[in-house]
Amino acid sequence: MGYTKAKRLNMETAKKLFLVSLFYNANVAFALASLKGVNIPMYIAIKRLTPLAVLIAGFFRGKGRPSTQVTLSVVLIAAGVLIAALGDFSFDLYGYTMAFTSVFFQTMYLVLVERSGAEDGLSSIEIMFYNSFLSLPFLLFLIIATGEFPNSLALLIAKSNSLSFLVILVLSLVMGIVLNYTMFLCTIVNSALTTTIVGVLKGVGSTTLGFFVLGGVKVHGLNVTGLVINTAGGIWYSYAKYQQKMHKSSKLASDPEAHRK
Repeated sequence: MGYTKAKRLNMETAKKLFLVSLFYNANVAFALASLKGVNIPMYIAIKRLTPLAVLIAGFFRGKGRPSTQVTLSVVLIAAGVLIAALGDFSFDLYGYTMAFTSVFFQTMYLVLVERSGAEDGLSSIEIMFYNSFLSLPFLLFLIIATGEFPNSLALLIAKSNSLSFLVILVLSLVMGIVLNYTMFLCTIVNSALTTTIVGVLKGVGSTTLGFFVLGGVKVHGLNVTGLVINTAGGIWYSYAKYQQKMHKSSKLASDPEAHRK
């Protein structure tokens, strides 16, 4: 329709992004599976280990060692997660295993998205398009194999007379599109680590709501302590990255002046 600028479908590009789509869908599948045994606050707490995993993956990819402040802030975030998890008295091995596996796959696809955007010059819209295109066969197989396809279709038809259901369904679809677009955009413009840290700060609100709105979760001192430590780590990281950006800007500004002299 001409509202966006994107290259035509290219099979070579699709092959390069196949792993991105594979890890993305694996992350979603294991994340949903983990929610059968882990409550929302603890699920979010475990997912906050992703920044540490991204930091380690970036180091092994040769991105160089991050600054001391960035490293310590991410470690502080991870420490907050572990402390919060110690207050979870409804420990479920299956749920925790699924959640940790989801962390691995999320780390892999974020790192691959960052590399794809930087090396292949793909925009956020193009990556989202290829990811959706490549996800269709996998998701179709999944819903047919699990028996969701006929059951979910019948349920959708039965619920179609409910205006509130249709409004919530449409809002969920739109928010999902916006979430994916902004996530890919943030990863390309900034870095995979920054995207996960933003997710950590977002998760603070989700965790708080999970404690008091969803119910079924016992508030423990360790949970609150871990949440505070986790938030402090996120703020520290943001401050450290801001300092790095200001330092680079001042250095770039001083280089032309030195050249003129």
